[in-house]
Amino acid sequence: MLKDIDVMTEQELREQILSMAEVYAERFHKARDFEVGVSPVPVSGKVIGGDEMRSLVDSCLDFWLTGGRFNAKFEQLMRPVLGRKTVLTCNSGSSANLLAMTSLTSPILGDRALKAGDEVITCATGFPTTVNPVFNNNLVPVFLDVDIPTYNIKVDALEDAISSRTRAIMIAHTLGNPFDLNTIMTFAKKHDLFVVEDTCDALGATYDGKKVGTFGDVGTLSFYPAHHITMGEGGAVYCDNVKIKRALECLRDWGRDCWCDSGKDNTCKKRFDWQLGELPHGFDHKYTYSHLGYNLKITDMQAAVGLAQIPKIDEFVAARRRNYTFLRNELQKFEEVFILPEATPNSEPSWFGFPLTLRDRSGFGRDDLVKYLNDKKIGTRLLFGGNLLKQPYMLGREYKTSGEIVNADKVMRDTFWIGVYPGLDEAALGYIVEKIASFVAGDSS
Repeated sequence: MLKDIDVMTEQELREQILSMAEVYAERFHKARDFEVGVSPVPVSGKVIGGDEMRSLVDSCLDFWLTGGRFNAKFEQLMRPVLGRKTVLTCNSGSSANLLAMTSLTSPILGDRALKAGDEVITCATGFPTTVNPVFNNNLVPVFLDVDIPTYNIKVDALEDAISSRTRAIMIAHTLGNPFDLNTIMTFAKKHDLFVVEDTCDALGATYDGKKVGTFGDVGTLSFYPAHHITMGEGGAVYCDNVKIKRALECLRDWGRDCWCDSGKDNTCKKRFDWQLGELPHGFDHKYTYSHLGYNLKITDMQAAVGLAQIPKIDEFVAARRRNYTFLRNELQKFEEVFILPEATPNSEPSWFGFPLTLRDRSGFGRDDLVKYLNDKKIGTRLLFGGNLLKQPYMLGREYKTSGEIVNADKVMRDTFWIGVYPGLDEAALGYIVEKIASFVAGDSS
């Protein structure tokens, strides 16, 4: 029997609310068992329970609507997970990419700062917001083809891509499969290039036993519900370099020079003693702007959900690998029809999805298969933007290519991927295999 709320202490009432929220989540947000022909098989989705609901409601009861104690704790606990000294949350993985690339243009970096017209090597396939920050900063992307079946950048065109203006590399670990970090980092060191690792799809992946995102200068993450852990909308950018950290903080927080946390004032103890730019001496440091920035922060409520997901990262990554292995084993019988994915040598991926590419001799089109699977409630996705050079928004933009861009066209025409996220069990995965088998056998009913 519930205690009379009129005589409860604040802490007792809070605990009562949190306990009931946890029970509610376990009862009404619990995943249902898979039913053939009834249950959908999505490519991705959130996996949440009572822990996340409890943490979210806890933050709501604080009624601190910007970043606060939950965000601070999230950033702190993610540092050892990611293997970096600095982790800064932001409002999306796309914003994380924008912050990462823009930080390399900061005057804080002195002569190393990227300048308008400098070139950035990237991959012709993938998600647009891995490339868009290059355009946003008036830099010139240099596109290389994609490798099949790793679906990462084709590294044999790197040397031909170098010019006197090449200053950086920005690429993603595609679908959780690390790109060839040995070759990329050796090349970057040789030519003194910055490296941005887009790890939005690759939390938990390793290369040569080392966590992805710790090789380059900056790493990025997304916490959209499709990703390895979620807080709804949200992302993070992480690094070790103190100058890059300072630039990231400025850019994320309106471009201001002040480094006070939300709700705090005068951290520097000289708030009215600065003289910067052409401002008068003593101009309020809280309203002094050293970068062209925006407000790209998250709320404490988002961070609270992410905080509850951190202890589950290893479990989620293991489930993704397990589901990938199941599909790889079951779909091997169709290797004459499909090019099956392969992990990059020396890597242990943290799979975001299971990509399949139709061979030229398959005898049917990708779109027919994808439509068939969709009719059977099996979700699919293309490899994001396909060949990005063919996207409408690329018309009239300044960019370069290095080597032939032919595999990107193949990906654009013939590649799709299916899900491996932890919400899928063997019954759901077996249903995917069964329906692919039926279609390949000519039964498209």
